[in-house]
Amino acid sequence: MYKKWYVFDGDQPVQAVVRNYAKDDFQALIDVQKESFPPPFPPDLWWNEEQLKEHVKRFPQGALCVEIAGEMAGSITGLVIDFDPAQPEHTWSVITDDGYIRNHDSGGNAIYIVDICIKPAYRKLGLGKWLMQSMYEVVVHEGLERLLGGARMPFYHKYQNDMSAQEYLNRVMEGNIKDPVVTFLLHCGRSPIQVLPNYIEDEESCNYAALMEWKNPFLRLES
Repeated sequence: MYKKWYVFDGDQPVQAVVRNYAKDDFQALIDVQKESFPPPFPPDLWWNEEQLKEHVKRFPQGALCVEIAGEMAGSITGLVIDFDPAQPEHTWSVITDDGYIRNHDSGGNAIYIVDICIKPAYRKLGLGKWLMQSMYEVVVHEGLERLLGGARMPFYHKYQNDMSAQEYLNRVMEGNIKDPVVTFLLHCGRSPIQVLPNYIEDEESCNYAALMEWKNPFLRLES
């Protein structure tokens, strides 16, 4: 994939590029991770070079980055899985092979988002939404049924003593709470399926995530 368009920094149009990332981008991608996920996010969950090598080897179509004026600004990574809606429970570690995606299934039916991150300095440009849209295009191009991913709920720790994770997600869906990740993904067109306990070691989310999907509109799928 390679596409160019303009985003706006205030009233100033700035050229952005979404493309597949490659070996020469690895250090820049790791640097973006460090800036995007500061403590208390576990540093061992940042990308390493071995994981990135597997991404570009096993599913290069799902290894996308975005640049602004030639500077790495963010990335999104996916793999193909065979998803059974009747058995949605999983952990990030198992479904992504701890981020190495060696379990990528070229015969699967869905793209699963391993990670999306935007460097803080560029978040006001809407690049995350553009990256997600680009991955929707990969879903369509590959003829897959849907896009899935576990959404962190980083504000849940503020409410954990007052409500369950499911109640928190319900409150977000009612518009009573704005969660940085879940609300962002709603703006991207993703819909929640259910809460996943023990999804990933994440102090802010109390280890919970919301499984959220986007269905390929060019395929007729059962609800």
